[in-house]
Amino acid sequence: MAEPPLRLSERGGALLEEAAERSRTSMRARFERLALAWRSLVQTAVAATVAYIVATEVVGHPRPFFAPIAAIITLGITVGQRRRRAVELALGVAVGIAIADLLVLVMGTGVAAIALVVPLAMATAVFLGSGQIFANQAAVSAVLVAVLQPPGNGLSGARFVDALIGGGIALLVNSLVLPADPLRLVRRAAEPVLDELALTLEAIAKAIEARDREQAERALLRARDLDELEDRLREAVAVSRETARFAPARRRDRGHVDLYADAAAQIDLAIRNVRVLARGAVRGARLGENLPPEVATAIRDLAEAVARLRDALAEPDRADAVRAPALRAAARATLVLEATGNLSVTVVVGQVRSTAVDLLRGSGLTYEEAAELVREAAAEVADSEL
Repeated sequence: MAEPPLRLSERGGALLEEAAERSRTSMRARFERLALAWRSLVQTAVAATVAYIVATEVVGHPRPFFAPIAAIITLGITVGQRRRRAVELALGVAVGIAIADLLVLVMGTGVAAIALVVPLAMATAVFLGSGQIFANQAAVSAVLVAVLQPPGNGLSGARFVDALIGGGIALLVNSLVLPADPLRLVRRAAEPVLDELALTLEAIAKAIEARDREQAERALLRARDLDELEDRLREAVAVSRETARFAPARRRDRGHVDLYADAAAQIDLAIRNVRVLARGAVRGARLGENLPPEVATAIRDLAEAVARLRDALAEPDRADAVRAPALRAAARATLVLEATGNLSVTVVVGQVRSTAVDLLRGSGLTYEEAAELVREAAAEVADSEL
């Protein structure tokens, strides 16, 4: 039976409204991407222009095609990769051009030239001991010369020089013209890791309270998924430290960036310990071993310490706020171990205490200071029980 015209009209209106909402969301996302990319767009424009001017006006090359090209290619990787890899890419452009110029001058253009220039350029990169980026870019640049711009009469080396100019200008522009904010980069990478770590600890605590194996297994999967966020933090730390080191306008941030870098190493250890903690919760649920509610409370204390660490990294003066919940977690866990000694409790308590040490170190303490505070907290609990 056909639907009444009114209902069809209502459905059509709903579909149009939904499509319009998707379109608005899509446009917002596009403008957000553009807002994030504006610095890179300006840097690329400046680098390509300056490279062309230097090659023409300073060095005197009439058509320095590869100077702006090398600048654009190099800046394409300095946005999110390490400086060493950007240097490799710039050198790869220059080496590929030099090899192609020499080979095409001897053999001419054609299929045979391409068949030889690609492996020769890549072999040279491998011989020089550089990475995959160097080898690939050398091959690409060599093909570009052989196919699009074969050399004229004689071997001048001008395009090799142009490529070096473009790569060098790109690295200078990346450091001097609108350099990225290293603190913002590392903070934006650290906060999601710590937020998700705190939520994972809360999920483990709930699974222990419910004595639910499926919840514990889901918490373990969640803990394993932290690796991707941790990888982003590690990369952000590397980029931020290089930016703070090489960009004069950002050197004042070096101390704060180093604080994040030191904390990132401890966050990595905490993630490993929380993963073992989740496996202990799974084991306890699977075997039906007793994990007292106080264990869940101690894990929630760890989650609070993680949240406080997030704030302390942004504002180092708040580092002391991390220590109270971390030590409380270690003390509660020790008290549980005194009363219940099955294997699952032993594993969980050990990981709670280890994670507490990691978080204390992330707040700026040395290993010796953190371990001593945890021992003192455990000793105070033991004395109070006597």
